[in-house]
Amino acid sequence: MHIYANPTRFLALAKWLMPLLFWCGLALSLGAIAWGLFVVPPDRLMGETVRILFIHVPAAWLGMGGWTGIAISSAMLLIWKHPLAALAARAIALPGMVFCAICLATGSIWGRPTWGTWWEWDGRLTSMLVLLFLYAGYIALTQAASREGTTPKIAAIFGLVGAINVPIINRSVVWWNSLHQPPSITMGKSAIDPAFLWPLMVAVLGFSLLFGGIVLMRMRALIAESQVEARLRRRALDDDAPLGAAAAMERA
Repeated sequence: MHIYANPTRFLALAKWLMPLLFWCGLALSLGAIAWGLFVVPPDRLMGETVRILFIHVPAAWLGMGGWTGIAISSAMLLIWKHPLAALAARAIALPGMVFCAICLATGSIWGRPTWGTWWEWDGRLTSMLVLLFLYAGYIALTQAASREGTTPKIAAIFGLVGAINVPIINRSVVWWNSLHQPPSITMGKSAIDPAFLWPLMVAVLGFSLLFGGIVLMRMRALIAESQVEARLRRRALDDDAPLGAAAAMERA
């Protein structure tokens, strides 16, 4: 876990891994979307609206997976004080929020012809909306901590507490009477026809690789930003040192 605590060593890994994840993920995602749009037949019950699932399901998966990544990074910061844990959580937050918003938007588009309404205060929809607000709150906390130069531990605690919502989202269709369909994929079983399942799995894999590439890209940018800020602080201290010495000599 601490092998890549050194930013230089981490950047050497990210330099080749980031483009690999990004371009492989982009190719698989676009291929899966094309597969779902032009090859997959209409569903017997949902008709043509089934095609939106090839974006909606990966977005939902990454919206929840993103916050899980924030929680793991927060635990690494609080327990093991990993030097890059806070940067990893910050890097995850924005793409996680974007995918969460995509999930809600595509779900609303799918719900209009299926349920007859754009929005319903359903357990699954409401808990996913709460996740979007949690992302917004986390991003605001980390930006404030970075701007003020304060400890990132408060945001890390928030990240751990917010993780309670992830299993609530997952189990909401089981715990409450929900308009949302029950889980279609469970351990070792799937209720989805293979004609839809295979492109859906490719889409989930592709979007996941794309997500990983974006996170590494953002981590590289955040590390570079922190290094620039550290150099500027050192330069400011070096510039102030002669002035302080001259003032001391004048007082003497």
